[in-house]
Amino acid sequence: MTQERRFPIGSPILEVKNVSLSFGGVKAITNASFSILTHEIKAIIGPNGAGKSSMLNCINGIYKPQQGSIIFKNELLSKVNPNLIAKKGISRTFQNLALFKRMSVLDNILIGRRLHMNANFIQVAFQTNKARKEEIENRKKCEEIIEFLEIDDIKNTPVGKLPYGLQKKVELGRALATEAEVLLLDEPMAGMNVEEKREMCRFILKVNDEIGTTMVLIEHDMGVVMDISDNVVVLDYGKTLADGPPSEIRANQDVIDAYLGVAHD
Repeated sequence: MTQERRFPIGSPILEVKNVSLSFGGVKAITNASFSILTHEIKAIIGPNGAGKSSMLNCINGIYKPQQGSIIFKNELLSKVNPNLIAKKGISRTFQNLALFKRMSVLDNILIGRRLHMNANFIQVAFQTNKARKEEIENRKKCEEIIEFLEIDDIKNTPVGKLPYGLQKKVELGRALATEAEVLLLDEPMAGMNVEEKREMCRFILKVNDEIGTTMVLIEHDMGVVMDISDNVVVLDYGKTLADGPPSEIRANQDVIDAYLGVAHD
């Protein structure tokens, strides 16, 4: 018997429609389309060079596709940049850690709260009531995230002194601090050992189940993808090859051929 979800999967929150992206004469994405449903965990998979990271870069405003559209909560995302996309409710982690190694865990996660900081430089410098109140609220929110991620014992430790798996968890915490509705995870388990992957999977599922965040992840470990994803979209040479639940993707012959490098007639 399947356990009832606290946040049931709903209608599309983000839609990628006929997106194409080229760099010079090189096509990174070609007429790709798929939807991401509210509260789901959606995996984007494909062979190396399939256009997966380029697709995330289009969604969060780093790249602007030459063709097609990206729609978030029925709003066309156009003429935007990563900061504006984040303010709208889409946050991103990257393949390579982008943490401040000399800063503490708490201070790194606080950086994720910058979207919710309204006090100006003068107010902060003179520690006005508004600035102090805002700082207290943001620290409280970050403390809650630290407790949620079960890293309270290292909150004052410089990030650079932590093992890789814990640094990845801190990066997840910083993304959670933005309070995004959609979280884009670019290879969240890259470079991890088996135990670290198991721990990261646990927290991705925990975020999805207890907070209700819609999750989109790129991941090469097919065991992980099939275990934690609700739906999977497969890109191959920048094109949408398949889109559906893990059981369908696992049995799709075109997907099998793409991963094995079989040429199509």
